[in-house]
Order: sequence, then C-alpha cells, then structure tokens
Amino acid sequence: MPSLPRFESHPVFSTQTGPHAGLDALLTRHVAHPFQKPIAAYNRVAFDVAYSSWLGAGKPPLILDSGCGVGLSTLHLAERYPEHLVIGVDQSQDRIGRNTVWSRPAPANSLRIRADLTDFWRLMLEAGMRPARHYLLYPNPWPKKKHLSRRWHGHAVFPSLVALGGVFECRSNWKIYTDECAFALARLTGESVEAVPWLPDAASTITPFERKYLGSGQALWRCVLEIPTGSVGITRQLLGEPQPGVGKYPA
Repeated sequence: MPSLPRFESHPVFSTQTGPHAGLDALLTRHVAHPFQKPIAAYNRVAFDVAYSSWLGAGKPPLILDSGCGVGLSTLHLAERYPEHLVIGVDQSQDRIGRNTVWSRPAPANSLRIRADLTDFWRLMLEAGMRPARHYLLYPNPWPKKKHLSRRWHGHAVFPSLVALGGVFECRSNWKIYTDECAFALARLTGESVEAVPWLPDAASTITPFERKYLGSGQALWRCVLEIPTGSVGITRQLLGEPQPGVGKYPA
C-alpha cells in the first residue's frame, strides 16, 4: 500500500472553540430572505457549457465537485464513477487552468468549469439539473468567528445547495466546520446527520489538500447526507418548530 510523504501543514487556528451559536438564526434569516443577487453573465455562459455537455452525453447521472481547485478530485471521481458525468467547478481561472499532475489521459466523463458557485448552484436549480452526488472538499474554513457567513453553510445560498439534493459530502481538516455543516443540513432537511472522522489511506486521497493534511498528521472530518428528493421543506422547517431530533446550539 503506498505511503504518504511527510508534509508541514499547520492546522486551522480559531478563537472559536465550538459550533457558532449564531448559525441557527442565520439559517432562519437566509430562508426568510432567499439569496437574490443577480447572476453574472459569465456564469450563465459557463453554466450553458456544463448543461450542453450533460445533454450531449445523454443526461447521465451527475456528480458535482464544488470548489474543485486544480481539479484533481474531479479526475479521481470521474475514474471512480465511469457511468457519471463529473463536473468540477471553481471560481479561480488560475486553478482551473493549471496543468494538474495526472499520469494518464483525463477521463472523458470529466469537465472543469470556471464559475462562481453562488450562481452555478442556482442555475442548476433553475434548469432542473440535479446531482446524484455532490462533493464540497476542504473549502476555505474562514475560521474567524466573525466570518461565519462566509462559510458555505452560513452563506445565504446554502438553502439552494441543499435543495439540489443528491448524496452530499463535505470534508474538512477543521472539525468545527463539519459540525456546523452537519447541523445546517439537519436543520434544513429534518434528517439526522453528524460529522465523523475521515481516515483515507494514501491511495484514497483525491485532492492535494487532503494529501497534504493527512501527510502532516492532521485529523480529517466529513459529514455525508443523502438528501431525499422532495424532503427539503426548508421554509416550513426553519420558520416553524424544530424537527424532532434536531437540536439547537446553545447561546
């Protein structure tokens, strides 16, 4: 079994010692006031490319690799799921355009797109384009307590992400991030979900960050939820009573 080289990567530092007490109120506000920022023209063009590729392939099951960076995870996922179309999306043209280190031809069922996810997710919803699987791998943790709304689960677009459905998986090297993400998923869907340790071996790492964090001895975490189709009654669940088994963080 291949072993990982040693890396020097510092763990996430934050003065926040547990899940943010303001997350529940933030989710409620985002549901009451849906994200309505105008969609940028370049994101519509990028989405049209992705949508046309999906149609041209015969609408195969879709895997979305959100915030794919240099796209190594997109290639790994495409190889792992050959019957799916895997679309990697990242807002950085530099990262998307990099010559990712890959020892074989890129899988034909992979596609990398430069777009802002806040627009891309909403365009997918509008077009009825639903992922079978959706990955959010090692996103920027925004560890300062005041930056909760910059974390994806604290962003106003998060209800749109949840409404896309599919098997959603978030991974991070900061447990608080996955704890908060699990709470937000549970709060919006009424389903039971929690963050658990993620212990891949060297052969199973699929992003440069995952490889670096594991090689530097950091603990990794993930939360996974299969979001049932039609179960996202977000407005009723958030603005009404909490769902059974879904608690709130203490103030």
